[in-house]
Amino acid sequence: MEKIVIIPTYNEKENIQTIVHAVFSLQQGYHILVIDDGSPDGTAAIVRAMMPAYPGQLFLEERKGKLGLGTAYIHGFKWSLDRGYRFIFEMDADFSHNPKDLERLYLACKAEGADVAVGSRYVPGGKTENWPLDRQLYSKGGALYTKLITWMPVNDPTAGFVCYTKEVLETINFDMIGFVGYAFQIEMKFAAWKLGFRIKEVPITFVDRKIGVSKMSKGIIKEGVLGVLSIQWKSLFKNYRKKLKNPDVASSRMPAA
Repeated sequence: MEKIVIIPTYNEKENIQTIVHAVFSLQQGYHILVIDDGSPDGTAAIVRAMMPAYPGQLFLEERKGKLGLGTAYIHGFKWSLDRGYRFIFEMDADFSHNPKDLERLYLACKAEGADVAVGSRYVPGGKTENWPLDRQLYSKGGALYTKLITWMPVNDPTAGFVCYTKEVLETINFDMIGFVGYAFQIEMKFAAWKLGFRIKEVPITFVDRKIGVSKMSKGIIKEGVLGVLSIQWKSLFKNYRKKLKNPDVASSRMPAA
């Protein structure tokens, strides 16, 4: 088993069936893990009904209540590592990420030496479509702010379209990842970078959702602003990098600092 796409959902009944079919139609060996946070619209039931058509390829984890994007992904990371997947992807359910770009992220890791491949809006060739001006300002401003505060060489630190190699996820101590919104995406990339892993940005076109309701909120934006300061503050302490390492991973497996 090599590739699995983690798709967290909350009230995505309009999109989930179509996105699952789109990933499998690539015929590139991807498996899918949907993590549903108790969607009252019946998203999980739709996935369950689809599973017999994709035996051993489509999986569902149901959680009770809206527990947050970050905890959903960490749940998915652990689930995927336990089952031996080598390349583990994050992707939204709403088609803001084009499933056809999965292979480009995969090849960045498989063939081009990246440990983390980020689908990036803010490198040459990357762009957004159908975004209102205020969201463009929030996103671009947040990316620049994050880069200035953390010094992390990533142009799209809040990106949620990512491929991680299993070595990265095995190495990160998930107990050190404390955020659930935009700051979660920043913190994961920051942890990988601090641990010496190579991050490569792959240009993508990010399209605003056409169906369903955006999960963006003032609370998520606030977490991103304050979270960046918190992440950088913690990193200034001498033992931060040591705490980032999973204590169960041998030091010999770590990349050079």
